[in-house]
Amino acid sequence: MLVRYFGAARAASGVDQERLPAGRTLADLLSNLRGRPTATGAPPLGKVIDRSSFLLNEVSLRDPATVLQDDDVVDILPPFAGG
Repeated sequence: MLVRYFGAARAASGVDQERLPAGRTLADLLSNLRGRPTATGAPPLGKVIDRSSFLLNEVSLRDPATVLQDDDVVDILPPFAGG
């Protein structure tokens, strides 16, 4: 599956996107990501994830029990301001 990071999530992860193994739930994915080190000078990735919303194949994803497939795209979208 492809995981794409936006805004503060991109800064914290240190990458724009990455491929990760599928076959686990959104909750499993987020737990794994929370345990990762954060890029230097960025907010902790876990804190960014806690405030973020998620898209699965460009559709809002709210159920943490959703099983992710190989061809899925998960977007991590922290809150942002602007107009």
